[in-house]
Amino acid sequence: MKKMNKIEATHGKFLRWIIQSLLLLSMLLTVPISHAEQSVHDSGWSIEQLMQSLADIRTGHASFVEKKSIAMLDRPVESSGELFYSAPDRLEKRTLKPKAESMLLDKDTLTIEQRGKKRALSLQSYPELAAFIDSIRGTLAGDRKALERTYKLSMEGDEQSWNLVLLPAEDKMKKVVAKISIAGSGNALRTIEIKQADGDSSLMTITPLPAP
Repeated sequence: MKKMNKIEATHGKFLRWIIQSLLLLSMLLTVPISHAEQSVHDSGWSIEQLMQSLADIRTGHASFVEKKSIAMLDRPVESSGELFYSAPDRLEKRTLKPKAESMLLDKDTLTIEQRGKKRALSLQSYPELAAFIDSIRGTLAGDRKALERTYKLSMEGDEQSWNLVLLPAEDKMKKVVAKISIAGSGNALRTIEIKQADGDSSLMTITPLPAP
């Protein structure tokens, strides 16, 4: 019985890590990493305008610095690396520091490489993520309603400096995340802050780079 409980606990911990990883990668897919030139207007920058701009982004390359605040640790854990995006649903996160590892989300497969070993996971093995992933993919097509099936949206600011807040609308997502704040300028993403339901949080700062 103890062995079974340990296995279930390990599986639960791994599943939460997968969900968090997919959440971050999917948010990056939702608001692509872009350095496209855009004019700045005095009028407010609406969610509709942001959604419309998504279809214009085909590829992206950026560096990132991520700080994770974990309840059991005294100080944030910092990592850095690069992000690569290719429309409509391929994103790679390459962590370079403090240790090399990578995560590749390509269609319905998440490939993780750590310590020289690769592990491929089919999203179909996690049915609780199906609706979430579908909503993200709908957003890539500029479908605001698809995103609103999973989150309640609100936006502040203008085209030059905006902040999009996502609050989970479904109970299954509320068990994972409490709040997501995405800040950017035009169609360029700058930061993603994720506050998890368990109190942990992460802040990723993104800097666009020239295409490789």
